[in-house]
Amino acid sequence: MNGFDTRAARATFLWVFGLTLGAKVGLAAWLPFSGDEAFFYQWGVHPAWGYSDHPPMVGWLLWALRSAFGDAPLALRSVTVLVTSLLGLGVVDLARRLLPPAREAAAWLAGAVYLALPFSWLFVLVTTDTPLIFFMGASAWCFVRAELAERPAGWYAAAGVLLGAAFLSKYFAVLLGLGYALWILGWRRGRWWALPLGAAGAAPAVALHLWFNAHHGWTNVMFNVYNRNEDAAWSLADFAVYVVMMAYLLTPWLLWQAARVRDGSARPKAARLVALLWIVPYAALALVATRRSVGLHWVLGFVPLFVLWAGLRLSPAALARSLKWTGWLAVPHALALVALLAAPLAWWQSSKSFPSLVFLREAPAIATALTRELPEGATLMARAYSPAAVLAYHAGRYVPVFGTGRFHARQDDLLVDFRAFEGKALRIYDRKPFAEAEFAPYFERVRTASFSVAGQTFHYLDGEGFRFQPYRDTLLQQAVDRYYQIPARLPILGSPFCERYGFASCSPGRGAAAAGAAPTDPR
Repeated sequence: MNGFDTRAARATFLWVFGLTLGAKVGLAAWLPFSGDEAFFYQWGVHPAWGYSDHPPMVGWLLWALRSAFGDAPLALRSVTVLVTSLLGLGVVDLARRLLPPAREAAAWLAGAVYLALPFSWLFVLVTTDTPLIFFMGASAWCFVRAELAERPAGWYAAAGVLLGAAFLSKYFAVLLGLGYALWILGWRRGRWWALPLGAAGAAPAVALHLWFNAHHGWTNVMFNVYNRNEDAAWSLADFAVYVVMMAYLLTPWLLWQAARVRDGSARPKAARLVALLWIVPYAALALVATRRSVGLHWVLGFVPLFVLWAGLRLSPAALARSLKWTGWLAVPHALALVALLAAPLAWWQSSKSFPSLVFLREAPAIATALTRELPEGATLMARAYSPAAVLAYHAGRYVPVFGTGRFHARQDDLLVDFRAFEGKALRIYDRKPFAEAEFAPYFERVRTASFSVAGQTFHYLDGEGFRFQPYRDTLLQQAVDRYYQIPARLPILGSPFCERYGFASCSPGRGAAAAGAAPTDPR
């Protein structure tokens, strides 16, 4: 074992566990609040049964954290900080159950390798991936425990309930459920009843999600299935990027070493299950990558299963080598992070990312500049969802998006009623200069201005006397045409956005009978 007995391996794991947990706490307290975090933060400020882009779990989480601990980034990220640490413990626990006692050292070292992976100790931002990765890991842990149990019904039921919670976090949970189904149908037919039992556990979460979407214009389905995929086309480049990304994420050394040796577990059937639960999702995402780009965060929830599989196959000495190489891989990530966020902003002045970096690091000052001398009764807005969310977090007030926005940021469609701004003043922020003629139809008077923070100029437009009707007939109509062309096969039981503004095409009873609908005056 090259000196790695169980006691040494356990000590190594505990050292890596403490080091990475400390690093995550430091990063969570130090990193500026990102645009996605600020966007989801508003879900916690306005708790609901569902939201615009994704299922609601992260909104519920942020509501609970905000209620209990306040708005500080470390408080809001506290659960995220713990997620990969808990999953590392789960890798160790399952590996110890699946390996013979003589190879227990491999279990501790596999957990250490998982914690040392760069994404693991960099995983501190609170997004939809926070509850997704946790609940997927917890569900998989219960499912493997069911394979080891003499009375497995309770474990299968728990796996289903937790899979439902993962589904209420993000749709990628379905890929884990696909792995469960293939396992039961292909290798565990004698336990066919586990499928309906697990499905019953997940059913309440799925039913809640479908109920919300049917009453809110299928907002999640439109975002995840239609609007964000309208430009999808065959792409060899996206597939190549996916292959390179997976090699980076899983590391070439762990992939190579684990693929070339035999499984050394004491329970080979359960070990095959572990392999299936990461191979099936990654194969499915590889097919997706032939049509569109696949983000790094899409695949993170299955990494613990891959590392567990590798830990069952590799010797402690091989895992120790992988841990050393993974530690070296962490060094450039740490240096790049320090250079990006701790170095003087002047270092980046010639970079294309300079405006974004200034906005990220100086968001409190920018929010203060925009709210200072704000016209009486005026509402601050922005032209894109990410800056709107960041400004809202630092200004302590909701900041709507002015204009059509993108397929992201449709949360405004659930929360904001532009009819209420009729005749009022708006201040609209943008990183780029405004063309007054573009905004003149929507106001009685417009005026542009700018200010500088940390050497970067930012812009805003003050509009007096907002005119709702041309805004509705032009910009809101464009939003309907782009993002609310709901397929006829989806039954619409409600669509607050379309009903509010009188757009018949995406409202209940859409079609000729509803063609004459008009917006209702809110006053």
